[in-house]
Amino acid sequence: MSEFFEDVTNLRSRLAALQAEHRDLDLAIEQICASPPDDELLVRRLKKRKLALKDRISLIERMLEPDDLA
Repeated sequence: MSEFFEDVTNLRSRLAALQAEHRDLDLAIEQICASPPDDELLVRRLKKRKLALKDRISLIERMLEPDDLA
């Protein structure tokens, strides 16, 4: 049971870190777009990273809250 608790705690910690990075990227993208001239390549890379983080966040959330039907 202790190992399970550690796994859940690690997942929650990782989730919080990913969510913070996702918010930081959102702010960075907004700032870059607000101050001309914006760097389109940088914005595209940041948006791609943000999307990858969103996917990982969703995966961890599903792991922490499994389906009720299962």
